[in-house]
Amino acid sequence: MPDDRKAELITVTATSMFTGDANPYAGGDPYADYRTADFPFTHLADLADRRLGAGVIAANDEFFAQRENLLVPERAEFDPEHFGHKGKVMDGWETRRRRGASAEHPWPTADDHDWALVRLGAPGVIRGIVVDTAHFRGNYPQAVSVEATSVPGSPSPGALLADDVKWTTLVPRTAVGGHAANGFAVDAEQRFTHLRVNQHPDGGIARLRVYGEVVPDPAWLAALGTFDVVALENGGRVEDASNLFYSPATNTIQPGRSRKMDDGWETRRRRDQGHDWISYGLAGRSAIRALEIDTACLKGNAAGWASVSVRDGEDGEWREILPRTRLQPDTNHRFVLPEEAVGTHARVDIFPDGGISRLRLFGSLTEDGAARLAARHQELGG
Repeated sequence: MPDDRKAELITVTATSMFTGDANPYAGGDPYADYRTADFPFTHLADLADRRLGAGVIAANDEFFAQRENLLVPERAEFDPEHFGHKGKVMDGWETRRRRGASAEHPWPTADDHDWALVRLGAPGVIRGIVVDTAHFRGNYPQAVSVEATSVPGSPSPGALLADDVKWTTLVPRTAVGGHAANGFAVDAEQRFTHLRVNQHPDGGIARLRVYGEVVPDPAWLAALGTFDVVALENGGRVEDASNLFYSPATNTIQPGRSRKMDDGWETRRRRDQGHDWISYGLAGRSAIRALEIDTACLKGNAAGWASVSVRDGEDGEWREILPRTRLQPDTNHRFVLPEEAVGTHARVDIFPDGGISRLRLFGSLTEDGAARLAARHQELGG
């Protein structure tokens, strides 16, 4: 992209920086000396999740390791004995070493850098970014920067790199550390669709995580009519949960059916007379007409019973729309409600513990719910 591209700077906070060198690999557990922290935004949805449709659509260089590795959902792996024709095989995105213009000036210039374009799986407001350099100990970038833009439709890399595209700087050029999770809190009340991740001047990044709030296109939801009003891709969100011992509650509103046990929500075993639950915020005020509770891949640890309730407004009372109902293992349970249930929030209670893989609430936005969503979409530049 030309240096004179249109740009705007957003204030960013380096949450916990791990600048400086990482130690060489000494054998044993490769994560033993990995540096990380509890970032305040990681409870939010990862807008760059491959399950939502995110992708790394272009990069200027990926000589040593492919750009697509950036968005692999699992943590980066390291095999000290794995070498290929180009050198050490790394689980991340790694570019070749940059050189200067001549023997007299063999070093890269201050402006030299490598870049990758990332399409967010779900457009939204970004609250935090993690640039993870796991296992990149002597080959991580000196610094990184991240820019964002909002372009409708499905633009090509060439369209995104055009001179008339406006990019907003979310993370200015900032030093990072090797073999570490480098976190940045972002304060930008805008809806973004794509990122440009830059590493200065070259090197490798293992994973990229982009945490925030999904902001769906109201015109698309209106055209659908009936849709899953709690789905992550449609703007639903997990607000709280009683237990997250084995897996995150957000899994229950991910796209598609669960493919393995940890792709759902499972709690630890209870040794009391209580029960577990998840509360959700819906895409907007909605009229719910049918629901699904799926226990796919949960065979010996599915919840025994479940109930579903809705609440209309932050201060509304919970109203049960599905009474406590027996669940079967590894089964998708479907229920048609006797009448529409209107609300802004939902809650699933499981008894006594165990888990579910997905919750689906099918309905449509109410007139005022659609109006509020459209107003927010416009305020965020959508």
